[in-house]
Amino acid sequence: MKKLIAEAFGTAVLVLVGCGSVALAGFGGVMPLGIVPIALAFGLSVTAMAYGIGPVSGCHINPAVTAAMITSGRMSPAEGGQYMVAQVVGAFIGAGILAVMLGGKAGTAFGQTTFDPVKTGVGIAFLVEFIATLIFTVVILGATQAKGGAGAVAGLVIGLTLAVLHLAFVPVTGNSLNPARTIAPNLYVGGQAAAQIWLYVLAPLAGGAVAGLLFKSKLLSADE
Repeated sequence: MKKLIAEAFGTAVLVLVGCGSVALAGFGGVMPLGIVPIALAFGLSVTAMAYGIGPVSGCHINPAVTAAMITSGRMSPAEGGQYMVAQVVGAFIGAGILAVMLGGKAGTAFGQTTFDPVKTGVGIAFLVEFIATLIFTVVILGATQAKGGAGAVAGLVIGLTLAVLHLAFVPVTGNSLNPARTIAPNLYVGGQAAAQIWLYVLAPLAGGAVAGLLFKSKLLSADE
């Protein structure tokens, strides 16, 4: 139960701070320069939680990361399923707190992740979320492996990787890489944001699962 509470708490913080950089601070309205503070808000939130709750739960705070842990053999599917539920619950708590801060209204700039189906297309959006999540989860698995991992600085490496990925992919899909982080804000906003949730669930989960398999097969793992 401690692990699940930690995962819910960490995901709530990620959504509150990350989406808050858009909804409260307004950085989403000053693109492309606004990408930098948004990237730092999400990336450094992950870093902070890695050191805050990492010793308790491992700080997945992302169903795609949990999927990678399952397919790599580091976690059982049963426990992974519990983690994913806790993460989604935490995301709704974080989004709910943010909505209260905004006076109960999510508005059009709530930190939701969407793509333009005319400009980008479903296939490209899926590919971007898949590849970016694959990169992100490969870094996580590599930084946390027993042999050759990043040790005490793993949390910083992981957070900065998420921030860097934001710099590249926010203009395309919003760079979610996290089903829980998308589900809650997108449902609050509704409309096209809610209709596109399926892509932000399937693509990151697939990316994380493939990363785990690459480590399970020892193709990328330094562990014996």
